[in-house]
Amino acid sequence: MTVHGGIDPAIAADVRRGERLEWWTLFWMSSVIVLMWLTMGASQAMKSAVIEDFLSLVPAIVFLLAARWERRDPNRRFPFGYRRGNSLAFLIAATALLSVGAFLSYESITTLIRREHPTVGGVTLFGQTVWLGWLMIAALVYSIVPPIILGRIKQPVAERIKDKVLHTDALMQKADWQTGLAGIAGIVGIGLGWWWADATAALFIALSIVKDAIGALDQAVAELLDGTPRKLASNELSDDAEDLIAALKARYGDVSVRLRETGRYIDAEVDCPSPADVPTATDLMGDDAAWRLASLSFRPEPSDPPA
Repeated sequence: MTVHGGIDPAIAADVRRGERLEWWTLFWMSSVIVLMWLTMGASQAMKSAVIEDFLSLVPAIVFLLAARWERRDPNRRFPFGYRRGNSLAFLIAATALLSVGAFLSYESITTLIRREHPTVGGVTLFGQTVWLGWLMIAALVYSIVPPIILGRIKQPVAERIKDKVLHTDALMQKADWQTGLAGIAGIVGIGLGWWWADATAALFIALSIVKDAIGALDQAVAELLDGTPRKLASNELSDDAEDLIAALKARYGDVSVRLRETGRYIDAEVDCPSPADVPTATDLMGDDAAWRLASLSFRPEPSDPPA
């Protein structure tokens, strides 16, 4: 019952689906970035949206890299394989999310403090002068559609394969379409003469990103420090981890059970003598979640439970 390397066959198809979704993300979000850059003008909200969209590519890239690392075979330097590559990718994705949120917050706050009045001029198209704001709004409307679709598709896949990188990317997609809506509000505000609307919209975008990033970063650090398996969307113990603890205690009595998360997998250690008949992962977690239990070990002499 020990997984040393590679992706478990039970989730291989979903991992490949996640990879396809991330390639589509790179394609569609690249088209959004180009269109937004061509129309952003002097708008702070548009500038924030472009930067946010650009950094939103980071989770997709690190997911693809982590999936490639995870498929590598164990070797002398990494005898347990590269399953923790997913944990490292999660930390990178969470850090990118926090970085963009912090930068955009700074930009928006300083703009409001300096009371900068953005201007949106006109542009000549086919011999007609058109207010650039209309083009900005059109670009922002386009920027909303791919993230809504991709984010909704990614969430159930991330849940099935317990992939926090893919889940963080779905959060980034949520931030993307929220950015589009806030950006539209900012451009409309400029058109109405509300100088503060643009920077305020950008600040709203930034603070929502920071909130999601702090939660993701907290989980990423806990995972790298051998923390107990968490839910994708919170710091609470995951349901399958609670079920595993309950199943082990039902078999071996009131023993100390320690779980740690290594990438998408769980390592379990029980403080009791090794039984003659070691249960299988299916016995403990059922058919659907059996792949998640990478190893189960027993300690002959119980140790003090963690505080």
